[in-house]
Amino acid sequence: MKNAVIGNNRQKANLIVLGAVPRLLYLLQQSSSSLELRTECAVVLGSLAMGTENNIKSLVDCHIIPALLQGLLCSDLIFIEACLRCLRTVFISPVTPVQLLYTDPTVIPHLMSLLSRSQHTQEYITQIFAHCCKELSGFSIYYCIFFFFMHVSVRMQALKCFSVLAYENAQVSMTLVNVLVDGEQLSQVFVRMMQRDKPIEMQLTAAKCLTYMCRAGAIRTDDNCIVLKTLPCLVRMCSKERLLEERVEGAETLAYLMEPDIELQRIASVTDHLVSMLADYFKYPSSVSAITDIKRLDHDLKHAHELRQAAFKLYASLGSNDEDIRKKITETENMMDRIVSGLSESSIKVRLAAVRCLHSLSRSVQQLRTSFHDHAVWKPLMKLLQNAPDEVLVMASSTLCNLLLEFSPSKEPILESGVIELLCSLTQSDSPALRVNGIWALMNMAFQADQKVKVEIVRALGTEQLFRLLSDPDTNVLMKTLGLLRNLLSTRPHIDQVMSSHGKQIMQAVTLILEGEHSIEVKEQTLCILANIADGNTAKELIMTNDDMLQKIKYYMGHSNVKLQLAATFCISNLIWNEEDGSQERQDKLRDMGFVDILHKLTQASDPNLCDRAKTAMQQYLA
Repeated sequence: MKNAVIGNNRQKANLIVLGAVPRLLYLLQQSSSSLELRTECAVVLGSLAMGTENNIKSLVDCHIIPALLQGLLCSDLIFIEACLRCLRTVFISPVTPVQLLYTDPTVIPHLMSLLSRSQHTQEYITQIFAHCCKELSGFSIYYCIFFFFMHVSVRMQALKCFSVLAYENAQVSMTLVNVLVDGEQLSQVFVRMMQRDKPIEMQLTAAKCLTYMCRAGAIRTDDNCIVLKTLPCLVRMCSKERLLEERVEGAETLAYLMEPDIELQRIASVTDHLVSMLADYFKYPSSVSAITDIKRLDHDLKHAHELRQAAFKLYASLGSNDEDIRKKITETENMMDRIVSGLSESSIKVRLAAVRCLHSLSRSVQQLRTSFHDHAVWKPLMKLLQNAPDEVLVMASSTLCNLLLEFSPSKEPILESGVIELLCSLTQSDSPALRVNGIWALMNMAFQADQKVKVEIVRALGTEQLFRLLSDPDTNVLMKTLGLLRNLLSTRPHIDQVMSSHGKQIMQAVTLILEGEHSIEVKEQTLCILANIADGNTAKELIMTNDDMLQKIKYYMGHSNVKLQLAATFCISNLIWNEEDGSQERQDKLRDMGFVDILHKLTQASDPNLCDRAKTAMQQYLA
């Protein structure tokens, strides 16, 4: 059986279908079976596990893991190694649930105790840990360090273990940064492992360890070990000389390292011509390899998607803050065309990375006015929005928000493409991020828009949905909805028209927000909406005939927060403005309600803006 299945996936599948696995597991677990037989069973199971992912699923479903873990309690080293080798093969498969290692709390301590039995036990156990140790508790870190300087193959697995443990884990990263190995800080040991004479895998994994420790806050971004060692090492990994897999890993790690830090982005952008170096990532498979070497072509094809994805990610990270870097990226050969074609690739990961790159570049006013317009990027973006998973939708709709800013030449053609219905549907999503982006895009669209566009937004969104969004539990959604309302209520004819048809509900929503437990920012935005209503010709009567609302404005004029005082005073200023019909009656009513006394007090305010606003309002009474 063993000889039949070695290197033959079809035979492996046949044996599994014929029911060999339960029988092998039965023999493996029988204490009456000889050790030789039990070892041979473990070896055959290990060989079956070397097949396809379906094989692994079948083995896991037959409860191979508890049987092999039980086998580790045996004292015979050869049998233990056979069980560990099979466990290693099962656990490094992406289809195996790693939780299966932790169902019995005695398993990890027992694996630790087996570490010192042989070089093979060290190797297999560290490989298992490297794949499953995201779940391990803190004490396992010290075991990793304990056998860190043993045999080279184990050292690599321990290093991988560190990188998995440190990823997005501040506690582990802080522990690692304080560890001393022979009197030297562990981070300095990692730095030595990035030297050019070390194996590439070691350099790359050590750079990943330092990257993750840095992102977790254990190492500063301006630390020499990051700026002078880790970053240059990762840039080196992106060069043509490296294997395609190494270039992918190098680029993705570098993108993650500098994502939040503008200084690292600037340094990377001028290191080893990185921006133009990444352009090579789009040149696989090359036409030469297609003619000369089928195996090479197959390899290139397999990695072409990953390369493009990594390049887009790194460009997105590089260009997320600095205008000059964005310009450099868009001027790289055929870059905008590559992004546009990336948006319609078959691979979802490439599409996501391409739209992330586009989003990063769309933060630039200059690029919105030039490259984005020249390449009509809004067209593939709109296509992408029609039918995509949520993570792509979030990034694509964020980009659309930028394309709808008033200075973007793409705004008009996007409007004409019937985008309003699509954005209104996003506001009904279960995902807060999509609701925010949908309403944000509508807010940008309504800014200084003509009446036709505003009427269409209100019609498509529907008043019911608009008011539902005004009571959304997510503050970002609420803020953007208030922003939309504020943009809809700008210029007098628009204010009067919107308030004549929806005034009652809008005033109700404003009342609820001003009475509710909301942040200063939310209340300030709401008072600004009220100030816009107060600027309408007929709309202002909705405030003047509502004594409850006037009392609220009065309360906020005397509030301890200057922003709220300013917004409330602006409201009153608009109500009493001299040049408008009925201003005398409004002034008289507000004087009787005590507003003049408050304005007089505010002319003495320590905040210069508030003081000026109050003086301007007071002048309306004196004119």
